[in-house]
Amino acid sequence: MGTLWTVAVPLGNDRDLSPRAAAVLGRADLILAEDTRRAGLLLSRLGVRGQGFLSLHDHNEEARIERVLAALAGPSKEGGEAEVALVSDAGTPLLSDPGFRLVRACRAAGHRVSPVPGPSAPVAALSACGLPPQPFAFLGFLPRKAGEARCVLEHFGRAGCTLVLFERKDRVRKTLALAAEVLGPREFCLARELTKDHEEFIVGRLDALDSLTFTELGEFTVVLGPGEAPAVASEEELDAALRAEAAAGGRPREVVRRVLARVTGWSSKAVYARLEALGGPGRGR
Repeated sequence: MGTLWTVAVPLGNDRDLSPRAAAVLGRADLILAEDTRRAGLLLSRLGVRGQGFLSLHDHNEEARIERVLAALAGPSKEGGEAEVALVSDAGTPLLSDPGFRLVRACRAAGHRVSPVPGPSAPVAALSACGLPPQPFAFLGFLPRKAGEARCVLEHFGRAGCTLVLFERKDRVRKTLALAAEVLGPREFCLARELTKDHEEFIVGRLDALDSLTFTELGEFTVVLGPGEAPAVASEEELDAALRAEAAAGGRPREVVRRVLARVTGWSSKAVYARLEALGGPGRGR
């Protein structure tokens, strides 16, 4: 059975192509690329001689599967097992790029699928942005419709992890504004033009977007830090909440339950103790 290689290619710095990736691309019987012209130019610059290219993008991936499976089932041009390489326009294949359906089909047909790891924009951004790198969720590109994008941010925002996504230069400000509205105060980083000459990391807070200035050019990887835990309530804040809820009436456990819904950082046992210290009713039920 043949082998499908998923090969990571540079994000912008040609020197990031690994020797192993160059060797696989050089001997592959077929190279699948979203943009065959761009892939051909990259290999030409790197001195890698590809033996053949075939386009594979969102609109033709399903139709290409049978052709790729046939290529993998036959012999290599050099004899032996066939090898097909899948590349992205930049970075690691399948991350917001086509290829997922092809990989599943190749595995289902019994072919070997193996990665040639290397550059990856989400990982590169996380490694250098200064925000918590794990756990994180990679969202790819958000939906174009604001309502759908909002639903995605709300869903993953509840996970309490760092969020990583791609965004186009003409939409990045709108996406940050939507994130601020949905997610609330968080740190963020815009990783612009990763590994290229004009690489830039713009850091800030979602609750201070009015003061944000940056160049709206190039490709952006957006990193949104995890949600910030509410500050622990002080004793004065706890006492004020206890007095207000005690005045509203109810059994002690009901008062404590309502207080715990208003303040953060106190256990129920500690709240009961403060209620008794304030001269409130005991722990009767």
